[in-house]
Amino acid sequence: MRNTFWLDFDKRLFTNISYLLIIQLIPLFIISSYLVYEISTKLFYKQMVYYTIAFVAFFVAMIIPWRRIIGWFAPIFYLVNLGLLIAVEFVGKTILGAKRWIELPGIHVTIQPSEFIKVNVIMLLAYLISKRPPPEKGYGLFRFVKLSFIIVIPFLIIAKEPDLGTALVLLITGFGILFLIGVNWKIWLALILMASAGAPVLYQYGLKPYQKKRIHDMLNKPSYQVRQALIAIGSGGMEGKERAEATQTQLKFLPVSSTDFIFAYLGERFGFKGMVTVIGLYIFFIFHLLFISWRHKQDYLVKTFAVGIAFLFFVYMGVNIFMVIGLAPVVGLPLPMFSHGGTSFIIFAFMLGILENLIAFKEKYRYTSEAKISMLRKDDFIA
Repeated sequence: MRNTFWLDFDKRLFTNISYLLIIQLIPLFIISSYLVYEISTKLFYKQMVYYTIAFVAFFVAMIIPWRRIIGWFAPIFYLVNLGLLIAVEFVGKTILGAKRWIELPGIHVTIQPSEFIKVNVIMLLAYLISKRPPPEKGYGLFRFVKLSFIIVIPFLIIAKEPDLGTALVLLITGFGILFLIGVNWKIWLALILMASAGAPVLYQYGLKPYQKKRIHDMLNKPSYQVRQALIAIGSGGMEGKERAEATQTQLKFLPVSSTDFIFAYLGERFGFKGMVTVIGLYIFFIFHLLFISWRHKQDYLVKTFAVGIAFLFFVYMGVNIFMVIGLAPVVGLPLPMFSHGGTSFIIFAFMLGILENLIAFKEKYRYTSEAKISMLRKDDFIA
């Protein structure tokens, strides 16, 4: 009977997942790998390792029975990650002036807790929202404040590291989820008015000098990185240039061309058409996630995860591209599942694995052997 249950489990898993969601990412992987290979074969081989680890993370996340464990796992995982974020202040490793990492003793591997907290926040919001869905007019003030604490607490800790870029992504994603799930419009109106009134004070006293400089550079003379990125994009024209002629990248004028500024190299190599193609792939992917959230609008676990991942992709993509073309301050946000790198890529793969699992198993009872036994007895009775 146990073997029968797991065979049925596997059948539902591979029958009900959204294959289109996976297929939509493949062109992004191909284009990204091609560009990284041209920049550095060493980075390309590392990228293949990241792909392998991300695939394993995706598969593991896809087979974990999330509906069965999320009730206790989500709050515990959230509290553990908050503890790691606080520990960064005391035992964190400083890289390039920012203390955001914890080095694991003995193996000299660093982890960035601020990357994992994004999964935590979406997961805990999904659980709490599914446990008490919003009424017809949306959540009231008390419930909104309770859910907001889950978002605001890690936001403040991450912003203090300092990592304002990641903190703002978390804030926008968290409140974006609440906006689409449903909160009374009067609360949003009050927040907008408060934010508008407090913005000058926040800028004057809440930002560090280097953060103010980045905003100043965006509004006035672009920084060196942005100027080189604009030269690369402009030189690519409509069709792009051959690899040997892409001098901005090949002669190392364009900084971090494989990570934060890979979109500029995309413009240099494949021109305006290449950039529009990649943006289009992201837009279709994000709209597909929003369609999934609408299609499963009564299942708040699926709806919240789909909306959360859609917001993460939208914010990462928007900020990265705007940063490259000088319309946003320079922050360390990669182009999602496109820029060379490991942590962010693996986190996104893990979240997509969770979403696929939630889509495949729409009712909690499907994980329980007791339900399987009752279904077998019912079938025997009918027979």
